[in-house]
Amino acid sequence: MASVVPRNTYHTYKRDMQRLLYWIIHASNTILQSSAAAEPGSDEHQNSQNVTGQVTVKELVAMAKTISKHATRVPGAIYRKLQSVIRARTTVYEAFQQLAGLDTKPDPEMEESNVGHKYFIDALQEVFEVLGGPAWARDQPSETGSQGSRANAGKEAELDAELDAEVEKANFSNKFAALGLGNSAYDGPDTAAADSSDGEESDEPKAATAVHQRRQARPGRGKKKKGGKRAKKSKQAAKPEPATLDQVPLESYRIIEDSDGIVTDYLLAVYALFEESIDLRLYISGVWHDVAYKGLNGAVAATLADLATAMVKRAEAAIMIEFPGHESYETVMRTITRGNIEKAMSNFSMSLHRVSNGDGRTEKMEEANLDVKEQFLIYAYQDLVDFVTDFQTTRSGKPTKRMLEQIDKWNPTLDLRRATKEQRLRWRRSYTINWLYDLVNVYSSIVVQRNTMRGEHHVYEKVDWAADGQWREHVRLYGINEFAGIVTSLAMQKPGTDVKKRISPSLVFQLQCIVDSLMVSRGWSISSFRGHVLEPPKSGFRPRRDVDLFLDRENQRSGKGYLQGTDVLKELLERDSMLHGDPSRHQGQIAVLEGLLWDFRDWLGESKYMSGLQTLPPSRFSNSNPNGLWEYSPFLCGVGLAEGLELGYRFGQLLWDQIPEPMLIVHLHNMLVQKKYLDRPIGLFASLGETFRAAFFADGRPPTSDFPQALSNRVDKTGTRSAQRQRARRRGQANSLHAMLDVTANSFFSQKSNLLLYRESGWNLDRIPNEDLGRQTLLLNLRSDAESSRQRSADMGGPHPLRLESDNDPMPVLPRRPRLEGLSRRELLEAIRVDIYSDICGPFPYSSLNFPWVTARIMMLFMTFEDQLKKLHNPTYNQIYLANSGRNPEKRVFLVVAALAETDEECLRTMARVMEEQRGGWMDHIYWEDLDVSLDQLRGQGKSGRANVMAADACSIM
Repeated sequence: MASVVPRNTYHTYKRDMQRLLYWIIHASNTILQSSAAAEPGSDEHQNSQNVTGQVTVKELVAMAKTISKHATRVPGAIYRKLQSVIRARTTVYEAFQQLAGLDTKPDPEMEESNVGHKYFIDALQEVFEVLGGPAWARDQPSETGSQGSRANAGKEAELDAELDAEVEKANFSNKFAALGLGNSAYDGPDTAAADSSDGEESDEPKAATAVHQRRQARPGRGKKKKGGKRAKKSKQAAKPEPATLDQVPLESYRIIEDSDGIVTDYLLAVYALFEESIDLRLYISGVWHDVAYKGLNGAVAATLADLATAMVKRAEAAIMIEFPGHESYETVMRTITRGNIEKAMSNFSMSLHRVSNGDGRTEKMEEANLDVKEQFLIYAYQDLVDFVTDFQTTRSGKPTKRMLEQIDKWNPTLDLRRATKEQRLRWRRSYTINWLYDLVNVYSSIVVQRNTMRGEHHVYEKVDWAADGQWREHVRLYGINEFAGIVTSLAMQKPGTDVKKRISPSLVFQLQCIVDSLMVSRGWSISSFRGHVLEPPKSGFRPRRDVDLFLDRENQRSGKGYLQGTDVLKELLERDSMLHGDPSRHQGQIAVLEGLLWDFRDWLGESKYMSGLQTLPPSRFSNSNPNGLWEYSPFLCGVGLAEGLELGYRFGQLLWDQIPEPMLIVHLHNMLVQKKYLDRPIGLFASLGETFRAAFFADGRPPTSDFPQALSNRVDKTGTRSAQRQRARRRGQANSLHAMLDVTANSFFSQKSNLLLYRESGWNLDRIPNEDLGRQTLLLNLRSDAESSRQRSADMGGPHPLRLESDNDPMPVLPRRPRLEGLSRRELLEAIRVDIYSDICGPFPYSSLNFPWVTARIMMLFMTFEDQLKKLHNPTYNQIYLANSGRNPEKRVFLVVAALAETDEECLRTMARVMEEQRGGWMDHIYWEDLDVSLDQLRGQGKSGRANVMAADACSIM
């Protein structure tokens, strides 16, 4: 499965360096193996083959000269990787020079590192030149935006991928041998694959392929020996095999350097981390701008923010793995600023460059000094540290007097356009610390109240505050429990505990995104080139806008809100239990339904904290809005809504898997349409059949005849009894609500929404299996080869999943599918944004469907069927409901099966009439006022001046 998450500067550097060394070492070894090159007296005869994968800079140059003398051609992919590592090293070298300039007295060690580092860059450049790089570069087409250059770039990326695949394939063989299993199962890359079938030249590494061929038996090997010496020789210990590269994994290929080299690699990793954080922060800030000013659903922005945080965690993990103990934000920040933030303010700049031609040379378009404290997230980090330090002082949930002097009486309506820069910074700092106080007080409330009200003795610094820890069953904050758990754990340490080493870059990044969401809604954005960008706040925008639509606490929109739908469905399930004479018939479903109802009502969009929780301090925003934790955080409202939508979807799938009515109504509706009892389809049920085809129909297609058998085929297709027991066991062992509502444990309804997939993957897109992705998702298309993507494009011209109760249902118009090769972080997130938007409020809106209301409508339909048929003294009804009264708990199943058999005309016409009278569409059962089924809003992005500013920042480098 192809990776879609772009590599940052450090990941790319390590990958390119490993593959570059792999090719050069293997190519050099192959040449040295040849008799011509190894003749006595030749230069190559003096060199030994490399069997470790590790070389010095001097040895690397010598290998390049050997290859240049004997190889016929060097793959273009090798030149590109050389350019890549040279650029990466040059970037760090320049950063070293900037850092050295921070001190008034030159640092001898830093100067020595720069000299050594320059020597390494010069050596790499020499390798490039020796291998014929300049001539290759001159032949490359210009990359100034033409369609031809784009196509060529795509082709080169594909050739790079082919080289990578060959290296990975051979590396797998090495790992296989390292396990002591031998090499017989794998012979390495097929040398024939290096040649293209049409005779065109390929960029495959031909010079290195010989080393992978199976070694031929030496003359005489395997012949039988004569006489008694044969047995004697067999007892002798076998001679050790000569060392080879066969057991050296790709990860071990590296250039041997002194400690300066390690420092250089660390700085490159740190540089990449900050570069990625700056870029993603600006992108996510722009998305929150769309929420406030363009009406984008907050759950879309929140999901993108979680995906961006996962990208930062990936860069953070690389540092943690390769430089353990040096991954905290404090350490990486002091590394890149040389421990002197104030001096660093004038030593970093942001530039716009454009590539002038194929040799990688660039032209500077614009440059500006970088606001280091802002762009490196230092303000957010310092606010977090100050909050933790202050909270630890008393662990009472109340700021100290000293802190109150700075943050008390925060004014949410301050006109930021009229404020000075310093006033805006103080205003943001006050908001951040006040909000963090409310966050920790709400998150920790259950434990604190156990101590203060029940007399329990939980030691705060020893409590497992993790979101999946011992208190996980107590829902406190939807969508942000992981972040809240980490911050609470830091704040609840003993007074004076230094927690700086425990604060990760990704935690600071997430806090910055949280703070930015409100700042942007108040008209204050950050630009790398323009600094503070100010505009009037959007009139009428409320962070809770979308959460309120989802829940509809005041029941202002009949048939829309989740809370009202839950109340109605609960009553219908209770009534259905009585009609069947079994009070416990829906006991399990009602329990879960009530649990979601209470938790959503008490902790989503609002919290009990707003009305004052006994023994807990009041909200820090009580002077303006006691529900300020939510009212002043678009981010919290967005992530809370996203999790709420996901849980609502999970429960809906579970409910439909456990009751028969949804399956029955879709099969019944299909038959009534096919047999013309209904003049036209009912939008809701037709859409359900289209959207969840695999769940409703055995082969994914609605039947056109033999309707009872089609229903039977689907019901019977639930897997073996062993599989059913395994699903039940998995659900019974669940230790969280999400696990208990695991859709893969369902028998029929196991389709995963995009929101569900992202959470299950830990927000890492590369962990999502292809088989779980809908064919319409751009993520799946990004992974597809050209032929598959063409076929999928044709498939997408089929029926639209939504039937909107009109004769001309709008068809989805998806943005042009981008290529996977060379996607930037922003381009990937923009592509995924289409999938998220489509799932929440677009053309494939799994997450927008109000399952309680839909289920309530289905239950009411069956109750009406039964009432009408009873009044008519319908014989089918009488036979099923009266003759077998009290003995058959699944009367509705038998009623629908009888109807599908088409033996009772009166029954069928009655059911069709009731459906017609209660006609409704998908749009009547969603949380929002409307859906954007043609993705008009997304296609409009980037047209405004604001969007263009953000796009310009996307092209910037340090």
